[in-house]
Amino acid sequence: MSLFLVALAHLVAGRVDARRDQRGQATAEYALVLLGAAAVALALVTWVGNGKVSAFFDAIFSHLMASAK
Repeated sequence: MSLFLVALAHLVAGRVDARRDQRGQATAEYALVLLGAAAVALALVTWVGNGKVSAFFDAIFSHLMASAK
């Protein structure tokens, strides 16, 4: 019976330790989200720098002016 209690105590202690190990998981997920946002921002800045945005708005404006006539 005491062997059973020792095994149960180790199991419970292992679960408590597993919860403690997950404390940094939120920090890691937050860091990954920030890296993803930085990658999207970098891609957007690169896309804007190539002049594609002005060409996009010129095409929209030309289409609107042509349909207004």
